[in-house]
Amino acid sequence: MPKSKVRKKTAYTPPTDRRTPVKVKAAGPSNLFYRIVMFGLMVIGLMWLVVNYIAGDKIPFMTDLGNTNFAIGFVLMIAGLLMTMRWR
Repeated sequence: MPKSKVRKKTAYTPPTDRRTPVKVKAAGPSNLFYRIVMFGLMVIGLMWLVVNYIAGDKIPFMTDLGNTNFAIGFVLMIAGLLMTMRWR
């Protein structure tokens, strides 16, 4: 059986007239206030849950909230964790 011919392919070069270079501004480190709020939310959420477990039945407004205390604590912690995605 005869051997097939190998075709040479030319290297693809993208057209230069369709793309304009965009300069990206370098992002600096996060502000100190941003880090304080981020870590503060995580710690406050954790402390909310700890206080709920230890003394939740002795604090009147926490007793009124009932199981909503878990949602409050987890929402605070998750808000702090979501802020870590923008932390530089």
